Amino acid sequence: MKKRILSIALVAVLAATLACACGKKESTGMTVNDGVLTMATNAYFPPYEYYEGEEIVGIDAEIAKAVADKLGLELKIEDMEFDSIITAVQTGKADIGLAGMTVTDERKQSVNFSDTYATGIQVVIVTEDSDITSVDDLEGKKIGVQLSTTGDIYASDDYGEEFVEQYNKGADAVMALTQGKVDAVIIDNEPAKSFVAANEGLKILDTEYVTEDYAACINKENTELLDAVNGALAELKEDGTLQGILDKYITAE
Repeated sequence: MKKRILSIALVAVLAATLACACGKKESTGMTVNDGVLTMATNAYFPPYEYYEGEEIVGIDAEIAKAVADKLGLELKIEDMEFDSIITAVQTGKADIGLAGMTVTDERKQSVNFSDTYATGIQVVIVTEDSDITSVDDLEGKKIGVQLSTTGDIYASDDYGEEFVEQYNKGADAVMALTQGKVDAVIIDNEPAKSFVAANEGLKILDTEYVTEDYAACINKENTELLDAVNGALAELKEDGTLQGILDKYITAE
């Protein structure tokens, strides 16, 4: 009788193990769901990520696809609010987050970061007739930012939260600028150029606000994936693929 009970228990354990394994695929030493690398992003940050029809394209999308190909995985992109990306990675809803995301000490407490794949510059957008001529003139002005971005963090620290207006999308902050609701917008230089080109009467100040590094965020417990992504990025840098993607979207000035 005891042997029969033990046999049933062993069968149950084996069945449970197989059930868990069937949804996983081992690839280059890390475990991912069904051989799919799920990337979390906020697809309103051109040229890093944006919609072309119904497809999400851009620098981050192409880099993630190149990394997934190196790892023998299929790429799936999930669009969400920027401030939900780290939570999605922490909870396993996404394997990786790429969204023109800056490496900061605060974010390092929640997630790991891959090696840097691009350098970002935070700049200031104003109207062409604005009396703001440099970052020194931002004191006491109403500043538009995208929620939870480094532009948001830095502006709040430098000028006070009461002078910062947060928007879910960078485009919404720029729209507020055109409507006179804010005096300036702080955002990454590349999307800034796209927004200025699409909205007449705006310009980017010559003085840079801050320079920062972009990287992919990954769950702290998934060190195997971190190592694999870093290995893939190193290969993509070595063979010129990474620079080719950046050059495709960013024109040297």
